[in-house]
Amino acid sequence: MLICLVLALALGASCWLFFAAPEADSVEIYSQGTLVYTLPLHIDKELTLETATGWNQLQISEGKIWVASASCPDKLCMHQGARSGGADIVCLPNRLVIHFTNNGGVDGVSG
Repeated sequence: MLICLVLALALGASCWLFFAAPEADSVEIYSQGTLVYTLPLHIDKELTLETATGWNQLQISEGKIWVASASCPDKLCMHQGARSGGADIVCLPNRLVIHFTNNGGVDGVSG
C-alpha cells in the first residue's frame, strides 16, 4: 500500500511539473555549471552554446524555448520539446541546463 501511495504522489508531481506548472517569463541557461545567460522568453532569439564537450543550438520563439539541434549522441535534450515552464531542460553530455524563472515571484519549478 505504501509503494502505491509513493508512486501516486510521484506521478502527481510529474504531471504538475509538465502540465500545471506556471509559465515562466525568463530562463537561466547554465553551461558547464556556470550561469551564462538570463534571457526573457518574450523576445525571439537563436543561440548556440559551444563547449569542450559539444554544442547546443537553442531557439526562443512565441514565449517558448527548446533545443533545436545538439551534438550529443542521444539527442534527448531535443526530444524534451518546446516549453514555457515546468521542469528544467537538460543535456547531460554537453552539461547544459535551462532553468525556468518567473521574475514576478514564484519560479516555474518550485511552485
